Amino acid sequence: MDNLSERIKSELLEKADPKYREFHSGLVPGTENIMGVRIPELRKIARSAAKEDWRNYLEKCCPDTYEEVMIRGMIIGYAKMDDEERMQYLNRFVPEIDNWAVCDSCMSTYKFMQKKPEIWYSYLRQKVEEGTEFSIRFGVVGLMDYFINEEYIDRLLKIFDKIQHEGYYVKMAVAWAISMCYVKFPEKTRAFLKHNHLDTFTQNKAIQKIRESYRVSQEEKEELKKLKVPSRKEEKNEV
Repeated sequence: MDNLSERIKSELLEKADPKYREFHSGLVPGTENIMGVRIPELRKIARSAAKEDWRNYLEKCCPDTYEEVMIRGMIIGYAKMDDEERMQYLNRFVPEIDNWAVCDSCMSTYKFMQKKPEIWYSYLRQKVEEGTEFSIRFGVVGLMDYFINEEYIDRLLKIFDKIQHEGYYVKMAVAWAISMCYVKFPEKTRAFLKHNHLDTFTQNKAIQKIRESYRVSQEEKEELKKLKVPSRKEEKNEV
């Protein structure tokens, strides 16, 4: 194999597990071309690639499998580059995201966002404002992963309150983020849950996720239960 793209394809074929492919396909319904390579293996491949000719790979690679898309996103997190270049690659990558797993797994590699928070907070807010299902989820998950702190909590709750999108993966991301806000800032988040513009599903799912947390007392869980809004039906399986 004479280039990085071919070596990555070869390594993916070696690591592919048919049983895991079947299992993982059930977690990302509608996603095709899954080879069945576990996330830790994808991270190893991406870290290694990020030490090679990664720019050429990102420029020329035309991923035709789920795993190759994942690796592209992870390389953006692992490779050494400045913020402007990283944004350029992310601007090309985010529109390619079409499932929660690529979104969330790649976002967990973007720890660089913690180094210059104001720059990346603004970037994530812009992604939320772009308004597509997975650009919003990308922004919300990034805010949840790196910005639930004293400086940003009020701004985050305001952003979540304004999100109006019918996409299931948006609603689940917002509910998940609010539940994490509650764990770190219970009083602020409880007040938010009492007065907000969330749709019924997101409100109730956020409360459900909080009540499932072992870090929340039973007394708090009972109080939060009172904030649930009567809903017409429970929606499909969680992600």
